[in-house]
Amino acid sequence: MSKNTDPLPDRGTPVSVKIRERLVGAGQRFHANDNIAGFIEPGELEALLDEVEGKMQGVLDSLVIDTERDHNTRSTARRVARMYINEVFRGRYTPAPAVTEFPNAERLNELMIVGPITVRSACSHHFCPVIGKLWVGVMPNEHTNVIGLSKYARLVDWVMGRPQIQEEAIVQLADLIMHKTRPDGLAVVMEASHFCMSWRGVREMDSKMVNSVMRGAFLTDATLRREFLSLIPGRV
Repeated sequence: MSKNTDPLPDRGTPVSVKIRERLVGAGQRFHANDNIAGFIEPGELEALLDEVEGKMQGVLDSLVIDTERDHNTRSTARRVARMYINEVFRGRYTPAPAVTEFPNAERLNELMIVGPITVRSACSHHFCPVIGKLWVGVMPNEHTNVIGLSKYARLVDWVMGRPQIQEEAIVQLADLIMHKTRPDGLAVVMEASHFCMSWRGVREMDSKMVNSVMRGAFLTDATLRREFLSLIPGRV
């Protein structure tokens, strides 16, 4: 009678551990603002949601909230888990949106600006909302890939749908758009309110953060840069 030499089943291993082991084995970074969709197998996202729900219930218990008798928080652990994985941090767990690229058949070479695009993100320090708007300026050349206007919004939503620091998020987005379109120049400006400053801490309600990334022609051509900034409504 032969012995079963198959490895022991790992049904008891949390799905987060399995995903983490794949990431570590591949030498892949998994910071808060990284996308890890390529290391999640079919069915594991739902299992991860269940795991997060269980951990979140532990947080509520440690906060001494009686979720069994409090009808308002009875399902909060599930709601929060679903919110993190399926909504506000969705950009970590889902592949990049499909972006169809077309050749620049008409050889467009004039400044194009898209915005304002709504930004919905969360600060990776406190997981508080970051809400704002963003503008993208593109200076195409004859080799530039042209993408639909709505695709810029989809890319913004995917990158910002993770715990982010605004300074890093805008660089991530600029790198992605440069890779997708290969323009002569790219400019991105973001203005956002941070709830980690208005809801907690100093509780300053009116302050916003504005930052920009300039690439290619926008760095070398001051006239082009001024034209882009002058065409952003309310920013000058």
